[in-house]
This record gives sequence, structure tokens and C-alpha cells, in this order.
Amino acid sequence: MAKTVSDFLVERLSAWGVRRIYGYPGDGINGVIGALGRADGKIQFIQPRHEEAASFMACGHAKFTGEIGVCLGTSGPGAIHLLTGLYDARADHQPVVAICGQKPRGALGSDFQQEVDLVSLFRDVAHEYVEMVTVPTQLRHVVDRAFRIALSRRVPTCIILPSDVQELAGKEPPHEHGTVHSGLGYSAPIVVPAAEDLVRAAEVLNSGKRVAMLVGAGAIQAGDEVLRVADRLGAGIAKALLGKPVLPDTIPYVTGGIGMLGTRPSYEMMRDCDTLLMVGSGFPYVEFLPECRSISMRGC
Repeated sequence: MAKTVSDFLVERLSAWGVRRIYGYPGDGINGVIGALGRADGKIQFIQPRHEEAASFMACGHAKFTGEIGVCLGTSGPGAIHLLTGLYDARADHQPVVAICGQKPRGALGSDFQQEVDLVSLFRDVAHEYVEMVTVPTQLRHVVDRAFRIALSRRVPTCIILPSDVQELAGKEPPHEHGTVHSGLGYSAPIVVPAAEDLVRAAEVLNSGKRVAMLVGAGAIQAGDEVLRVADRLGAGIAKALLGKPVLPDTIPYVTGGIGMLGTRPSYEMMRDCDTLLMVGSGFPYVEFLPECRSISMRGC
């Protein structure tokens, strides 16, 4: 049997390191479901009871494994149900790729049963990259860009596959003018702050009398460094919701969570500190308040 576009899709997802897909079958995506069944277990298909659960599961996968999450749904209402979990991924800066089925290309624009303009629908939550595959040679670079953009910008992206395209013979793009060739993999850059900014931050921190730290998901791989800074500054450490795995609450100067689901010690520390250092907490700014000087080191 000749390989279809769906078979090429599954192979490309596997090459990107995808081990699980969370999704729900349906007529508009059954070509891909069939390819997953033919792939000899390369990718595990996990089926919840609803597409919305699938997108939340993909977001959770990204949060707690550090890998990209992938969810899948059929056309029309099935694709619509993926949106809520994708908005969760967007709010929490998690890389998730949604794969949606669509009505056959020849029926688009005819008000066909359950036809939805999916490109427009997903444009808000996945506006960095949402693309519909209309010919087999387009698939490779659409998948590669969807994954690379999701990883580099930590956002959800969306790939839309009409049901008839899923069953076409898979083809690599030819080496000729008017085609695009893309490759696998993404390497995150190492961002180094300017020397003068480091000096400025050190001056603020060294002059603080009551220093507090707020750590988020960006500090998950930097627990030892956070502890050394806290020890040097004599600072307490509060944690954003996604920063909970950075350090255990059993450390005496870790005060637990912050915010609506936080602890009283964290609230009192934030209220009474004169200097606040935010590490990997997602704040895209540096703010100096009259009562409390605040420095953000996003993603450090």
C-alpha cells in the first residue's frame, strides 16, 4: 500500500519526538487515525471522552514533561472543542500543536454539513501559526514550522488537514523553484543580559533590606541557582503556580504559592518586602515601585 499524506504526517511527528497524541476520532480526521494504527505503535494514541479533554491533556503533557504537546480532533464541532485547552496553553506559555480535520476541499465554501472556517476560528489562539494543508508537498514544511514556532515562542499552533488530502499519496517536495524544504529540530538560544543591566540589578538587590523572590516555570531547571541567590540575599522564596516544582516547600525559607491559591506566609512576605526579584515568572517588564523595587529576570 502506498503511503498517504496521513502516513507521512505520523512519520514526521515521530521524527519530531512525539510519543503521544491526545485526541478523538471522527470522519474528518479518520485518515490520520488509520495512519496511527498502521504505525506499529510509534505514537501512542490516547482517547479521552471529549476533544476539550484532549487539548487540556496535551497542555498538561507540555507543562509536566517539557516536551511539545499534540492534540487531535475532527472537523467542525470536534475542532471547536479543542479551543479551550489551547487557550490554557496560550495563557501558560506552553508549546502545543493542534491537528484538526476539515471537510473535503471540493466542498469548502458550500455550507457543507458541519463546515467551519477553521483558519479563522483558530486565528486568535494560534495566530503565530495556523495553516491548512491543501497539497501533499506542503505537509513537511507546515509540520516543521508548526513545531518550531510552538517551541520557540511557547505558544499553541494549528495544522488543518482536509479529509481528502489525508488520503492522497504522500510526496516530498521536489527540488525545483517554488517549493520549500525544511528540516527537523529546534535549539533554544542562550540569552545573556547586557553587562550594564546586570550591574544595575546587582545594585538594587544589594541595597535591599527585605528581599523576596518569586519564581515561576522558567526557573524549573535552575533550582540550585535560585537557592544560592536566596542564601546570598537572605531572601524568602514564593512560587507561582507553574513554579511549584522548582523547589520543595520543606525548605525553611520557601513560603509556598502566591495568589488566590497561595499561602499566608507568601502574602505577608510580598506585602512587607522592599525589593522583589522575579525569576522565570513570566513578567515581561522591570518595574520600580516607590514602596518595593522589582526586578524581572524572565527565563533566566
